[in-house]
Amino acid sequence: MNMEAKTLVVVDYGMGNLRSVSQAVQAAAQGSGWHVVVSARPEDVRAAERIVLPGQGAMRDCMRELRESGLQESVLEAAANKPLFGVCVGMQMLLDHSAEGDTPGLGLIPGEVLRFDLAGRLQQDGSRFKVPQMGWNQVRQVPHGGALHPLWDGVPDNSYFYFVHSFYARPASAEYCAGEAQYGDAFAAAIARDNIFATQFHPEKSADQGLRLYRNFLQWNP
Repeated sequence: MNMEAKTLVVVDYGMGNLRSVSQAVQAAAQGSGWHVVVSARPEDVRAAERIVLPGQGAMRDCMRELRESGLQESVLEAAANKPLFGVCVGMQMLLDHSAEGDTPGLGLIPGEVLRFDLAGRLQQDGSRFKVPQMGWNQVRQVPHGGALHPLWDGVPDNSYFYFVHSFYARPASAEYCAGEAQYGDAFAAAIARDNIFATQFHPEKSADQGLRLYRNFLQWNP
């Protein structure tokens, strides 16, 4: 791996939308001096300056694959001191526990992952809420540590981002919530702690505002 440039690794443990995530991060990195690679090698995760942890599918499968790939330890090491961006199930994995398959998470941010319980509830237009939530939804930026998170820089409040999920994060404390969306009730659309930032939505499917988040991540100095 070329380590001369500053390197961002998209972690390949077999369960992420790797192609679209890496293409979006590469587009965001253009002209910045960052080298973006997709890697399944723990030594590359350890050597990288920044990490993106994608995830899609069932939480239990994602946690098993991360563990069995041999990457879990290097991801935990990276999360201790390097900027890390979790995406979709990659966000849910950062929490303590998921109701999906009664699955323990990585325990990096206190909280749990719950299933949407919207049976019988109607949206404003009279239609039923569907689970999974699939499509564009607005995200309200929530002050984090007394101010909006630096990754929101240049992103208008209440911008639309693309979601596909049946489960949502509930952090143990409001201090870990950096963005909220509404689907039946308010839920955490973005969570953060120290050098970790993560979104339930897919920045790589969210047009210009998603690219802006990745660009801000490359410049972020937590």
